[in-house]
Amino acid sequence: MDPTIRTNTTRRLPTALVLTAALLATGCSGRADDGPEPAATESSATPHGYVEGAREAAEEQSRLLLGDPGTGASRVLDLVTGKVHETAPVTGAAGLSTDGRFGFFHTDHGVHVVDGGAWMVDHGDHAHYYRAAIRDVGGLPAGRDAEIRSDATVTAATDRDGRTTLYDRTALEEGEAGPARTLAGVHAGAVVPYAEHLVALTGDDDSAEVTVYDREGSPVASPDATCERPRGDAVTRRGVVLGCADGALLVSAEDGAFTAERIPYGQDVPEKERATAFRHRAGSDTLTAPAGERAVWVLDVTDRAWTRVRTGPVLAANTAGEGSPLLVLETDGALHGYDIATGRHTARTEPLLTGAGKAATGAGAPVVEVDRSRAYVNDRTGRRVYEIDYNDDLRVARSFGLDIAPGLMAETGR
Repeated sequence: MDPTIRTNTTRRLPTALVLTAALLATGCSGRADDGPEPAATESSATPHGYVEGAREAAEEQSRLLLGDPGTGASRVLDLVTGKVHETAPVTGAAGLSTDGRFGFFHTDHGVHVVDGGAWMVDHGDHAHYYRAAIRDVGGLPAGRDAEIRSDATVTAATDRDGRTTLYDRTALEEGEAGPARTLAGVHAGAVVPYAEHLVALTGDDDSAEVTVYDREGSPVASPDATCERPRGDAVTRRGVVLGCADGALLVSAEDGAFTAERIPYGQDVPEKERATAFRHRAGSDTLTAPAGERAVWVLDVTDRAWTRVRTGPVLAANTAGEGSPLLVLETDGALHGYDIATGRHTARTEPLLTGAGKAATGAGAPVVEVDRSRAYVNDRTGRRVYEIDYNDDLRVARSFGLDIAPGLMAETGR
């Protein structure tokens, strides 16, 4: 199933990468549609980075997981080949999250898991990029509002009541949910796998303390830090960021020891203007979050500094960090660029959102996904996804027409 693709210029990818595109399969049929399976090696030595059943590539293998909240239809858009792949419908999907490989569709009947078939393994000084079959994994018995966080070995699903269930993520890679176990106690906010441990906030929603568990669920560290009215979290190269009433806590690990450092706003911030939902490029240490209706917070984790950028009315925001512009999708339907240091408005697209999409909120509200060279905006009403070159005055590089209304979108392969 191919989308309608309009392009000003193709995404810059090495020719060899396109020619060696790996096997893709639809979640319903399992048939190959992008070429043969990777050939088995005749060497007895396992190459560095080898993953059985996947093909390694030289660059990110980005794909977009898409869902239609109205019909339940779901798709995967391969941004390398431009092809759209149909996956099993997910009735009643009200949210979509991802850990960089798996998509988690949140419904009243549990969480449906889709293997996007594209992921990255970060070794610090270098990274490996993989592509493999797209497939439906099945369901997790988690609530609609469950917060799901993963690393390479464990997936933690924390329900609204603070109960956390741990799943073997390697079983998800084999195509099944696998056995689960429940972490003792209740938690305020998501339990976050990090540095071969689990970072959690124990207590209640008004005041909680940082607790670090080992993978067996035993508490091993308590960095003596309290988070008032916790909301929001993100994993960066510097550690786990936890949103608190007065700013954020940065929980980091070094030589097996865990510490918590407070990053205050430095000013009184009304409750409605707090940073409570972070978005950023995977691997970046620069986070964004709405700061009320007409501003965006930018948190530079490296410099331990907050910046409040005044904008127009905000629908969604993100940034690639490292000197890139702040990208803000505003209620005029256009994507706007701002210089983070000065707050200066630097660029604007033509309106990307159609009709009611300009004011969409809640389930099906548009998002801005960002990778190393492009940003993506979903237009639910117009049944289209836009690819934006944020390093070239927000030029629309490609647009993808779809046969569903993509109210839900998340990027994998990063």
